[in-house]
Amino acid sequence: MADRILTEEEKAAEQRRGAAGSAQRSGPPHMRMGQPGEKSRNFGPSARRLIGFMGRDKPLLWLALAFALVSVILNALGPKILGRATDYVFSGAVGRVLPDGMTVEQAVAFLRAQGKDQVADMVSGMKYLVPGQGVDFTALGRILLIVLALYAVASLLSWVQARIIVRVVNGAVYRLRRDVEEKLSRLPLSYFDSQPRGELLSRVTNDVDNIGQSLQQTLSQLVTSFLTVMAMLVMMLWVSPLLAIIALVTIPVSIGITAVIGKRSQAHFVQQWKSTGEVNTIVEETFTGHGLVKVFNRGAQASADFGVKNEELRKATFGAQFVSGLIMPMMMFVGNLNYVIVAVVGGLRVAHGQMSIGDVQAFIQYSRQFTQPLTQVASMANLMQSGVASAERVFEVLDAPEQIADAADAVHVEDPHGRVAFEDVSFSYTPDRPLIEHLDLVVEPGQTVAIVGPTGAGKTTLVNLIMRFYELNGGRITLDGIDIASMRRADLRGEIGMVLQDTWLFEGTIRENIAYGKPGASDAEVRAAAEATFVDRFVHSLPDGYETKLDSEAGNISAGEKQLLTIARAFISDPALLILDEATSSVDTRTELLVQHAMQALRQDRTSFVIAHRLSTIRDADLILVMEDGRIVEQGSHADLLAAGGAFARLYAAQFAGAPDAEDAAAPIP
Repeated sequence: MADRILTEEEKAAEQRRGAAGSAQRSGPPHMRMGQPGEKSRNFGPSARRLIGFMGRDKPLLWLALAFALVSVILNALGPKILGRATDYVFSGAVGRVLPDGMTVEQAVAFLRAQGKDQVADMVSGMKYLVPGQGVDFTALGRILLIVLALYAVASLLSWVQARIIVRVVNGAVYRLRRDVEEKLSRLPLSYFDSQPRGELLSRVTNDVDNIGQSLQQTLSQLVTSFLTVMAMLVMMLWVSPLLAIIALVTIPVSIGITAVIGKRSQAHFVQQWKSTGEVNTIVEETFTGHGLVKVFNRGAQASADFGVKNEELRKATFGAQFVSGLIMPMMMFVGNLNYVIVAVVGGLRVAHGQMSIGDVQAFIQYSRQFTQPLTQVASMANLMQSGVASAERVFEVLDAPEQIADAADAVHVEDPHGRVAFEDVSFSYTPDRPLIEHLDLVVEPGQTVAIVGPTGAGKTTLVNLIMRFYELNGGRITLDGIDIASMRRADLRGEIGMVLQDTWLFEGTIRENIAYGKPGASDAEVRAAAEATFVDRFVHSLPDGYETKLDSEAGNISAGEKQLLTIARAFISDPALLILDEATSSVDTRTELLVQHAMQALRQDRTSFVIAHRLSTIRDADLILVMEDGRIVEQGSHADLLAAGGAFARLYAAQFAGAPDAEDAAAPIP
C-alpha cells in the first residue's frame, strides 16, 4: 500500500510535536503556502548537470555537431565567394569606361597622369579589371550557382542537425521525468508530509516542461552560434586582420553586458518559479477544499490570498523578463556600432587600393554574422536562466534524502500467518519529541486488535509503523518472527490490506477501482468482492453498472459508497494482515451493520488491526488496546476493560453518556 493519509488524531499529534509535516502547517487549506529552501543558486554547476542528462546520446550529439560544423563552414564560404561576384560587377563597371587595349598598369599610369591618384589607387586593387570590357556575366553566373549550391546544402545539414538535437533533448527530458517519478517512489513519506502538494506538483510538471522548452529553444542555437562565431572569426582574419581586430573588441563588451545582466536576472527567475509553485499550491488546495471554503464563507479570503501570490508572481515574472530583455537591445547597439566602424575603415582601405570592394562587402557580412550569434545567445539568456532555475528546483527533489533501501538479502515470508510482535519499539517524528517509547505487543494470527484512544494518542502512527511507512528509532517489529526491516517493502505491503478513514479513488470505472487491490483480477472476482462488501447493491442502480466512470473526486457517488468501494478493494486483495482505520466512518447505521458482517468474513483467518472512534463497533474484538500519548495504558477484552473502570471505561462513558433532559437544559445558569 503506497498511499498514506493523515487522520485527525495524527494531525493533532504532529502539531503538538512541532513536526514539519503537512499536518503542522497552520491555517485553513487555502492559506498554506509552499516554502522552498533558501538555498543559494549557482548557474554553472546546475547547467552542467542539466546538460549531463544528454550524455547517453553522445553519438547523436557528435553527429549533430558534425552536421552543424559542415553547415557553418559552407555558410562561411558564401560571403567570400559573393565578394568575388561583387568584384566582377564593380570591375566590369569601371573597366567599361577605361580605354580598350590597355593593361591594368597602363590604366593606373593613365589615371595618375590625369591627376586622379585616388582613383588610380582604387583601380590598382581590382583583381578582375579588364580595361575596355564590361561585366563578365559568364563568370558571374558560375559564382552565383556555386553560392546557391553551398547555401542549399548548408540549410539541409542545419535542418538535420536541428532534428537530431530535438530528439536528444526529448530523450533527456524523458529520462529526467522518469528519474523524478522513480525518485518520488523512493522518498520517505515524511518528505511528502513537509511539501505542499501544489508546490511538489509544480516541480514535477511545470518545471520539467519548462526545462524541455528551454533546451529545445536554446541548445541547437547555442551550438550553431558557437561554431558560427569561430568560423566568422577565421574568415575575418583571412580577409583582413586589421578589421578583424576592430571587430573582436565587441566580444569582451558583449560578454560583460551578458554577465552583468544575466546575474541580476537569475534571482528574478528563481523567484518566478518559486512564486509559480506557491500559486499552484493555493489553487490546488482551494479547489480540493472547495466545499469547505464555501461553507465557511472564506471565498473572499481565498481570492485575496490568491491575489497576493499572483501579484508576487507578476512582479517576479516582470522583473525576470524586463532585466533579461535588456540584453537584446544592448547587444544590438554594440553590433551596430561595430558595423559602422568596420564600414568606415573598410571604405578607406578600398579607396587606397588596400582591399577590394568585394572583400569589404564580405567582411561586413562576416562582422554581422559574427555579432548576430552573440546577440542571439544574449537574447536567449532569459530562456537559459529560466530553464536552469527550473532545473535547480527539480534537482532539489532528485537530491532529497531517500528512504532506507531494501536489504540486498531481503527475506520473503512464504504463506504468512499474521503473527505481529512489537519488541521494545520506540519512534518519534522529531528527535526532541518522543512519541512511542519501549512498546511491547504481541498479536497472534487471526486475532482482531482494536486500537482506541483520544485524538493524537498515536493510533494511526502504530499501524503506519506496521506498514513501514516510517523507520523505527529503536526496537523492531516482526511478522511471523521475521523483522519487517529485513523484508522488501513491496513484499511486506503486498501482505497487508488497508482501508483508510479518508477514501481515495482514482479516475476510472468502478470495476477498475475495485480491481486496483488485485492487478489482473477477473470480472468474477470483482463481482464477488463487491457482493461481499455490499457494493453490488448500489452499483446496479447506476446507469452503467460496474463500468460507471468516476471522476477524480468521485462526485457521482456518495461518501458512504466511496467507503464501500475501498473496503471492496481491500477484500479482493485477500491480505494476511488487515488494517481498518475508522473504515465505517462514512456509512449510515444500517450499512454499517452490513459492513460489520462483511468485515467479520473478511477478518476470518487473518490478523486485523482496527482503529475505531465508535466504540460500539469493536465489541467483538479479541483484544482492545487503549493508547494515550504513544503508550498502551490498557489492554483486554471489551467486557474486561469496562469492568476495570479505567481509561477505556471513561472513553465509553463519555461517548454513550445521555444528553441532559429538557428541564436541565432549560434551567438557568447560576
